[in-house]
Amino acid sequence: QTELIFAEITVDPGAKPGRREIRVITKRGISNPLPFYIGQVPEVARKPMKTMQLPVLGKEHLAQRKRPRAEEEMRITIPCTMNGQIAAGEVNRYRFEARKGQRLVISAKARDLVPYVADAVPGWFQAVLRLRDASGKEVAYDDDFRSNPDPVIFFHVPDDGEYVLTINEALFRGRESFVYRMTVGELPFVTSIFPLGARAGAPAEIEMKGWNLEGAEYSLPSPDAEPGVYLVAAGGKDGHFSNRVAFALDTLPECFEQEPNDDPSHAQAVTLPVIVNGRANRPGDSDVFEVEGKAGETIVAEVNARRLGSPYDSFVEMTGADGKTIAMNDDHFDAASGLNTDHADSYLMVKLPADGKYFVHINDTRRHAGEEYAYRLRISPPRPDFVLRLLPSRIIMPSNGTGVVTVYAIRKDGFDGPIKLSFKDLPPGFSSPGVTLAAKQEVAKLSLRTVLKSLDMPVSVTVIGAAKGGGQDLVREAVPTEDKMQAFLWRHLLPADTLPVLVYDPAYQPPANRVRPPIRDEDRPKDVKPTLTRSSVEYYLRQLDNLYQEWLLTDQFVNREIANTEARLIKLLPVRRGL
Repeated sequence: QTELIFAEITVDPGAKPGRREIRVITKRGISNPLPFYIGQVPEVARKPMKTMQLPVLGKEHLAQRKRPRAEEEMRITIPCTMNGQIAAGEVNRYRFEARKGQRLVISAKARDLVPYVADAVPGWFQAVLRLRDASGKEVAYDDDFRSNPDPVIFFHVPDDGEYVLTINEALFRGRESFVYRMTVGELPFVTSIFPLGARAGAPAEIEMKGWNLEGAEYSLPSPDAEPGVYLVAAGGKDGHFSNRVAFALDTLPECFEQEPNDDPSHAQAVTLPVIVNGRANRPGDSDVFEVEGKAGETIVAEVNARRLGSPYDSFVEMTGADGKTIAMNDDHFDAASGLNTDHADSYLMVKLPADGKYFVHINDTRRHAGEEYAYRLRISPPRPDFVLRLLPSRIIMPSNGTGVVTVYAIRKDGFDGPIKLSFKDLPPGFSSPGVTLAAKQEVAKLSLRTVLKSLDMPVSVTVIGAAKGGGQDLVREAVPTEDKMQAFLWRHLLPADTLPVLVYDPAYQPPANRVRPPIRDEDRPKDVKPTLTRSSVEYYLRQLDNLYQEWLLTDQFVNREIANTEARLIKLLPVRRGL
């Protein structure tokens, strides 16, 4: 079975930098998605890792590509994005010139590219960055950016000269899936914003902190944007864009935390419902909010901080007027939070025992503080609601057949009503009976039927859930996901951008004798250094032919690759035998 695919991707010159979703589509199916990034600076790539033709258990080290010494270090010109793979025990080095006074941002994407590796601990490529000066002295180091495992180095260049940047895996593991993208340059980077959100439809201003943001402009969600979480970025004066950070919109009234409010005697009085935007101003800072309640009334206190990229690790406690604790919470698991593996946001839902004043306390459990330690604290009556996740993130159906997806309902603030699931505006040739999630039920199977024989290209569909909660109609769109396992145990629903559907003909067979045109002289490379044995060349040519016969490669692409491979054959001279 062929597992190697060569893809040639053409990027529109006007394409905006950022993340895209890439899948492999054949006549018989659709792959899971992986992220593909469009960069904004020049790029270089190392040669791909060579793996053994027949992996043998216990001899995995034979699968490594033995890099020549000339490939251990690359010289680059900044700004630059570097693409590579890490083999076991390997360290990749990049040498560049820098000028005194430059404010360099060095960021790596590793976990972000291949988020979860099922049989590895911690479950992803844990990248480590080091920067050394020309003498070999380490001048900067990082192995994560707050709760994000992908590291970022901020470096103010002290002197003109050469610097060497290295990347390796924290435990010196390695494999083909340990891929990275690393960018270095004087590029804008946002380290924090405040507040972390605003009321939908209301004017908002944010304070943005970071590196190389002089003259940068940012744009918030449009005034008519629906409630939700949006990603915003800063655009620099040189046309480069920063990283994207989360910004939340909600419908509730909002206010700012006001000091001093460190204890019940100085508590900040708030009127429910409300979202408080605050942050830890100093180590050990505790913010206290006073609310009025009645016996039997239910109040929710929910923190959004870590899920919005803040390093704030909340702890929430509710006390009565007598100072006694009624409820408390440190961490609350949110199955809908995607890549987040650090569920540090707190949540309380409390039924009040009597009329009177109550106090909501919030603080950072590690007693950390700073301008980046921001939070959004919702204090309100319950708002019954739900979100939907479905998997897998694609539907593959035979001719006149049926496909099935699993839908998960993540219920919020005590919502336990039935949810009617259906496909929205299906294209011709498709139908679905829908299904209803019964009260308190969390999982259901939703089927899709087709009368089509096949589709040349997939079509995207949407699943929605409808219910009644809190006296209003709730309609929520299901987010397609992939079920990923982390470190042998934990499972995560990783969001995808689309839910494609493909109908295939089970009787389809690819043409057995696809005829390749002759290789043109201009396709044959000149002055290529021979590096491959005859057996290696024959192996690669077989792989290329298999992919070509399955219509996964174009004529031009396969001819160019065949010519490159043949040109690298080591031609051995015949052995002279004695008379």
